[in-house]
Amino acid sequence: MPKTYALIGAAGYIAPRHMKAMAETDGTLVAAYDVNDSVGVMDSHFPDAAFFTEFERFEADVHDRRLLGGSLDFVSICSPNYLHKAHMAFALRAGADAICEKPLVLDPAELDALAALEADSGRRINSILQLRLHPSIIALKEKIAAGPADRVHDVDLGYFTSRGAWYHASWKGLDEKSGGIATNIGVHFYDMLSFVFGPLRTSVVHHRAADAAAGYLEFSKARVRWVLSINRSHLPPQTPAGQSTYRSITVDGDEIEFSGGFTDLHTASYRGILAGEGYGLDEVRASIELVSGIRTAPIEPSRGERHPDLRKVVGA
Repeated sequence: MPKTYALIGAAGYIAPRHMKAMAETDGTLVAAYDVNDSVGVMDSHFPDAAFFTEFERFEADVHDRRLLGGSLDFVSICSPNYLHKAHMAFALRAGADAICEKPLVLDPAELDALAALEADSGRRINSILQLRLHPSIIALKEKIAAGPADRVHDVDLGYFTSRGAWYHASWKGLDEKSGGIATNIGVHFYDMLSFVFGPLRTSVVHHRAADAAAGYLEFSKARVRWVLSINRSHLPPQTPAGQSTYRSITVDGDEIEFSGGFTDLHTASYRGILAGEGYGLDEVRASIELVSGIRTAPIEPSRGERHPDLRKVVGA
């Protein structure tokens, strides 16, 4: 039977991928909410869905549907990071499962509160961890697992994605709302690293600022030098002309290519959730704990190996 959805954060960057995934898995969006009313993208898939710019009216609509015997199977959540916990709690209390973008929460302790809500409600929280579904990442994981059990691989992760002044004026530029750059643009990479290379053993922070962060990680099967930046001036010299984003992951000197295939990963995520194979609270804990630690760790520029592109970021 087709599933029914409500959507929180319908005007955001990632919401169209959720709508596409709903449509491609034969679902129906019945109600959506966002404080911003620029949601014409809904017409492409669900022109008849109710839309609200006030959460109270959205909440009342969901409540009325239940009173009238209507079903609501899932609430998909694409709201700002700091609101995820409240919106997941709303979903569970409304009798629906939650599908939430990363990061599920900013504070690891909130995962325990959500687990209690799951137990009380009998409903489930699912996280979008789409990199785990990318064919290149799956192939890498299989390759690492098939190799010598005691081998520790050398990994370099560099992600430079230019953002304008608007970024710092938005919720994304506020650490208390986004979790900072490592959380906001890096959490999916950290999840991928633990997914492929096993449990985290060591985390060192070399640099942490509003526009960039860098450090060194040791997993059971990898030593990782990483750097993240949203500052256009930090783009490394090897960035192709005319591009404002540079992303590179190498394992033992070999580049891992996974720039393509992203547009279908949300649909794959939804298919997994509908099959009972979604990623729950236990799967996200490692990455949430890691980024939480990065936000508060002391800066130790001389400890551990530094990413080669960090020199351009710090100017030394």
